[in-house]
Amino acid sequence: MFPVVFFVIAVIAAALRVALTKKELSGYEKAGIFLLYIIVMNIGLSGLYSFMGHAFIPDKIAAEIGWPAGSPFQFEVAIANLSFGVLGVLSIFIRGKFWAAVVIGNCVFLWGAAYGHFVQLAKGDHSPYNSGIFLYAGDIFIPLITFILMVMYYRKQKKYVQIENN
Repeated sequence: MFPVVFFVIAVIAAALRVALTKKELSGYEKAGIFLLYIIVMNIGLSGLYSFMGHAFIPDKIAAEIGWPAGSPFQFEVAIANLSFGVLGVLSIFIRGKFWAAVVIGNCVFLWGAAYGHFVQLAKGDHSPYNSGIFLYAGDIFIPLITFILMVMYYRKQKKYVQIENN
């Protein structure tokens, strides 16, 4: 459920930022605000939150996913989540093409995880973190929305730069 909560918070916060900004914002600027908030919340904070679960309560998280407890591999998953968490938060300070690298890398990670969940579903694992909202929203649709928004942002950026240069 937490991926959806982070996403809703990001969208509401970005909408408030856009609404409360005194100057007129271009479509490019609005897309950038929404993209940044989603990167920070759904990649940054979500990654840090996932890291904490896999690193500090691994047996509980393993049970929720349908994994056996005690696997050292789970710590590697924790570190992957930590990496994306750090990259997502760094997106506040590092702009430009860095955002694309963060979004694309996270999509590869989550869509790969989704594939693994589907394999486990086919084997009968219907554990809460292996299926349902975590799978469809957290591993598929929110990354897809983020990817589409990123593409729109960079397309608008090209048009915005062309208009500014003319």
